[in-house]
Amino acid sequence: METVLENNNNKKVLMLGDEAIVRGALEAGVNFVSTYPGTPASEIGNVFYRIAKEAGVYFEFSINEKVALEAGAGACFSGLKTMVAMKSFGLNVASDFLLPLVYSGVPNSLVLVVADDPGCSSSAQTEQDSRAYSFLAHIPTLEPSDVQECKDFTKLAFEISEQFKIPVMLRVTTRVALQSGEAVLGEIAKDAKQGKFVRNPQQYITMPPRVLELRAELLAKIEEIKEFAEKSGVNKFSIFNFQFSNKKVGIIASGVSYLYAMEALQELELDIPLLKLGFFYPLPEEKIKNFIADKEKVLIIEETEPLLEKEIAILAKSVNPELKILGKQSGELAEPNILPQAGELKPEIVLSAIAELAGKSLKIENCLPADEAEKLKIRPARSPQLCPGCPHFLTFQAVKKATEGADVVFGGEIGCYMLAGQYGLQDYIFCMGSGLGVGHGIKQANPEQKLISFIGDSSFFHSGIAPLLNSVYNKSNPLLIIVDNQITAMTGHQPNPGMGQTGMQEPSPEVKIEDIVKALGVQHIKIVDPANQEELIGAVKEFLDKKEVSVIISRRICALLAKRKA
Repeated sequence: METVLENNNNKKVLMLGDEAIVRGALEAGVNFVSTYPGTPASEIGNVFYRIAKEAGVYFEFSINEKVALEAGAGACFSGLKTMVAMKSFGLNVASDFLLPLVYSGVPNSLVLVVADDPGCSSSAQTEQDSRAYSFLAHIPTLEPSDVQECKDFTKLAFEISEQFKIPVMLRVTTRVALQSGEAVLGEIAKDAKQGKFVRNPQQYITMPPRVLELRAELLAKIEEIKEFAEKSGVNKFSIFNFQFSNKKVGIIASGVSYLYAMEALQELELDIPLLKLGFFYPLPEEKIKNFIADKEKVLIIEETEPLLEKEIAILAKSVNPELKILGKQSGELAEPNILPQAGELKPEIVLSAIAELAGKSLKIENCLPADEAEKLKIRPARSPQLCPGCPHFLTFQAVKKATEGADVVFGGEIGCYMLAGQYGLQDYIFCMGSGLGVGHGIKQANPEQKLISFIGDSSFFHSGIAPLLNSVYNKSNPLLIIVDNQITAMTGHQPNPGMGQTGMQEPSPEVKIEDIVKALGVQHIKIVDPANQEELIGAVKEFLDKKEVSVIISRRICALLAKRKA
């Protein structure tokens, strides 16, 4: 952690991609940082949580990602350099505000860091590719490949945002955010200042007919940034000097896929032209056209959706209609796909695809030895487990006993308590807040069907209040069990409003979940320590038969947090 704040210019240090993003923001002179924890972006918030005061930066864990972006915009409107970080699904939450924000633009720099998770190693819902928002929102998007680029691209994002008065998105994936590597330190910019909001109704009020003018101004900005992208050094050619050369084929890659391609070309000793695209949106179209103009085949390597592939296929029609494009899809210009559309790209997958592109057979040393492959096959799979002493196990155990023999639907949620499914206590799971939201619809369809929905304390503050209010207002009767372990546990023990501590590690009012629940009009509320199994079992049985929505708060401190406090 000390390396992030180290003031030793030009020194090479080892750090994670997320830590390099923090360092890049500090070198850019960031003043305000907000986030909601979500892996693989959690480490960005965790680092700022530890260093914010020493670095002279304001930092907060916001209630959810939409609020984090709104707070960041307010700081930026007041003249502060701002960074907002979130995981892919958080961008969905924030998108309601993001789109009009890009229309309005910003007076200073605002950088939005979004971390995707191809392969769903930490995000259970989907392999969302957040680059699609680049087109939807018309937000300039950079995509770093390694730790050095994480730092450099962050600084560049601040520069682009300030120059063109527009939010800029930095998109990383798990293998970029959590990889370790060297980065050369630059100078930390000390830019501590107090902001002041300057009124500008023509810019910040997105109402017709002004909103149509804002859209036209946004599209004009994108054209300017496109020219900037054409000249930018983040899009680059890589040249090799191996004997096996084929200039009629080429590779275009972005993100961590570029590293896999570089590694494969060196291992296969192939001299194939490689174009790395660090600017995803707007694309450097002329640079791409020049690259593909004389090629017969081009392999596109990207994660997760074939977005570059589709855009390059369109560009090829005007400069090289006969070009064959290999990648993840088949189509008018595409060969049969040689890269999988589902799952995370891995070095061996890219190695095989490049060998196929070049028509070169893989050597035995490029392949996994048979005895090693057999070992991998018999390696037992490890399923997720609750931590030893986790209070959620006690909650699940009591609910299991209380509902034994009964026909009960169980609504799942995102958090440690996702593991309720391992105990047969999860019939659906989608996103934060949806356990009760969907449960309300099920109860309205059949009020006699019993339903229990789980949600955690941090998730309740994030997006559980609205569906609970909706259930009360529209008079359904699910049972909501709030598993309150007094911390945001799954993403690394970040504070939340129920803890009485802010992201600046300062004391704040301890928000009681039961007070919110009462204020929403819930009549049946019980707070239980799940260690008292008899009381919890009795409460579940009693509340399942209520004709109105009811809430049990199963409150016991996270076992790991209790150990740390001790």
